[in-house]
Amino acid sequence: MAKSQGSGKSTARRYSPEEKAAAVRMLRTLRAELGTEHGTVHRVASQLGYGTESVRAWVRQADVDDGQSPGVSTSEARRVRELEQENRELRRANGILKRAASFFGAELDRQHRK
Repeated sequence: MAKSQGSGKSTARRYSPEEKAAAVRMLRTLRAELGTEHGTVHRVASQLGYGTESVRAWVRQADVDDGQSPGVSTSEARRVRELEQENRELRRANGILKRAASFFGAELDRQHRK
């Protein structure tokens, strides 16, 4: 990511899903018309004013999502992130419950000894 000098804030642009999809469609159309892949990513990226590597990554991910290439699809990656977040939350809740059980167990033990 590009950084602006002094401010420490990222200057990377966020693209909407519609912008990404349009770039992928344009690239695929251009490849079909030209019958080659050579230079198409750079050409589409420069026409749209997007970064070449951004467009290349979007096309690569679209190929995976469409089943044209092996890899983890966007929906699968999203589901994994959701499950990992849920796992973290459950581990945190379990830790709280274990500490509470230990506290109340010790408290009951103290009351029982009196």
